[in-house]
Amino acid sequence: MQSDRHSVPVSKKRLWAGRIISALPALFLFVDGAMKLVKPEVVVKTTVELGYTETVIVPLGIVLLACTILYLIPWTAILGAILLTGYLGGAVATQVRAGQALFAILFPVALGVLLWGGLVLRDDRLRTFIPLRT
Repeated sequence: MQSDRHSVPVSKKRLWAGRIISALPALFLFVDGAMKLVKPEVVVKTTVELGYTETVIVPLGIVLLACTILYLIPWTAILGAILLTGYLGGAVATQVRAGQALFAILFPVALGVLLWGGLVLRDDRLRTFIPLRT
């Protein structure tokens, strides 16, 4: 058995399932952050339509990339997940304020569930804080 955190053993199957589940939202968030740095027209248009000025796009991209990188590093993954949870909460609030469809509101929630679900599978210590069964 092996663990991303070396202190608590996790089965290989759970470890790899956690890595795969963690990679899905991380890949999306990494691409989203990179797109904010490149600022294609669709990103600028969407951001302005959501009520933000164009000047916040690059700083949001930097924050998102930094948090995602922290999430991908095993020793800082929990900190990264906490920071990404805050970022995604802001995304939910933005979508609600802008009157977006239910899918747009729940998509960041789904990303957060995948982020934490992947971590719970990778690190047994989290199972004591987030029990999935009694």
